[in-house]
Amino acid sequence: MRYLFSSLLLISFLFSTAQNNYVAPTDTLVQQKLEHWRDLKFGLFMHWGTYSQWGVVESWSICPEDEGWTQRKGQYSAKYNDYVKAYENLQTTFNPTNFHPEKWAKAAKDAGMEYVVFTTKHHDGFCMFDTKETDYKITSSKTPFSTNAKSNVAKEIFDVFRKNNFLVGAYFSKPDWHSENYWWPYFPPKDRNVNYDPKKYPEKWDAFKQYTFNQIKELMSGYGKMDLLWLDGGWVRPLSSVDTSVEWQKGIKFNQDIDMKKIAGMARNLQPGLLVVDRSVGGEFENYQTPEQQVPEKPLNYPWETCMTMGNSWSFVPNDHYKSAQELIHLLIKIVSRGGNFLLNIGPGPDGDWDTTAYSRLQEIGKWMHINGEGIYYSRTIAPYSSNNIFFTQSKDGKNIYAFYLSEKDDVLLQQQIVIDNFSINKKATISLLGYKEKIKWKQDGNKLIINVPAKLQNKVIGQHAVVFKITI
Repeated sequence: MRYLFSSLLLISFLFSTAQNNYVAPTDTLVQQKLEHWRDLKFGLFMHWGTYSQWGVVESWSICPEDEGWTQRKGQYSAKYNDYVKAYENLQTTFNPTNFHPEKWAKAAKDAGMEYVVFTTKHHDGFCMFDTKETDYKITSSKTPFSTNAKSNVAKEIFDVFRKNNFLVGAYFSKPDWHSENYWWPYFPPKDRNVNYDPKKYPEKWDAFKQYTFNQIKELMSGYGKMDLLWLDGGWVRPLSSVDTSVEWQKGIKFNQDIDMKKIAGMARNLQPGLLVVDRSVGGEFENYQTPEQQVPEKPLNYPWETCMTMGNSWSFVPNDHYKSAQELIHLLIKIVSRGGNFLLNIGPGPDGDWDTTAYSRLQEIGKWMHINGEGIYYSRTIAPYSSNNIFFTQSKDGKNIYAFYLSEKDDVLLQQQIVIDNFSINKKATISLLGYKEKIKWKQDGNKLIINVPAKLQNKVIGQHAVVFKITI
């Protein structure tokens, strides 16, 4: 996951050849899980690790690439090796004693979120679960939090959210920059990729493949029912799948095939119906695709999910700038109107809790969803998808259309008429406004739908951020 700042505009997502190479699953249990996941629409993402203590970008500051999100800061930044040593030493001070996943689950549930994806291991290799494969983990005796009853953080999160009826997903980084079988100490790391030729040193690559397999097996066998395996680090892939027209893939010089068929087979044997997201690679092990920090301009012809930060950073940064509730609600509407899911990230702090602003934003979203969620959940796309500031969804059974009127201001005030261009409905249709009981008069004028707003609803605050007209056809 890169450290990116979103322009927050509705922009086209540029897909690589691999990302267009979608292969629909044939396993009926996976098909059923995918359909259910598509119904849920709104999920919580969390990036959390030792890096939260420094308030820096997750993992990337130890990557020797000269990019904006990889730049080192602070007293150790002058020398790379000193910085990495200090970064890895963060393990010895990580003690998030305010970790209470029940608080997170309640806030997420009240906001209308239906699934969760948690970073069990990011690229730096630090494990937020009790792996047996390495001592670079939160449950190690080197980590102060290991004495806490909730030290196996991933398990605590999965168990609590599962009890609250969330689908549960494990984020897992395929590259591991702490592993001596990925970044072999014999050579200095040059970039994000493996720093030796796996073809030349097959025994090291085989050891890394086994390490990866073993860790994923741990997550799939010791952490309860799992619904999603969300794999990041798309440069770990077969060389034959590399698309050199994509800038970040140009640096992939070696075949980094970790045998996804074997991994997915094992994972689904342990977790039948598991969704696997080998993001950016395409093919049979990417059950849905994940445009990052972006909203596609048009519906896509395969399942997809926008993953985006609530603030500017994926990880915790002090005094981060958080998107407004209005911006987040509008993003949710736009994403769903194009057939996608919205995976919204919050980065917990070093103390084990979220910033108070995150709770405030979720609370505001929840108030809006309580009235208008009917048009979000279990919905599907309907042309023309949007018209000016109006966005559309339809119920899964096709009996209702929802027209979301997005307000420029927090308070929604309606004039006498709402005119929707290029949209027609049948004569027997009825229209109402979610949150209000009255039927609303309307007329069709050529290709324009004209909604006559009742006098008592005109020029007064009737909602926040967006209101929804329900059209029953």
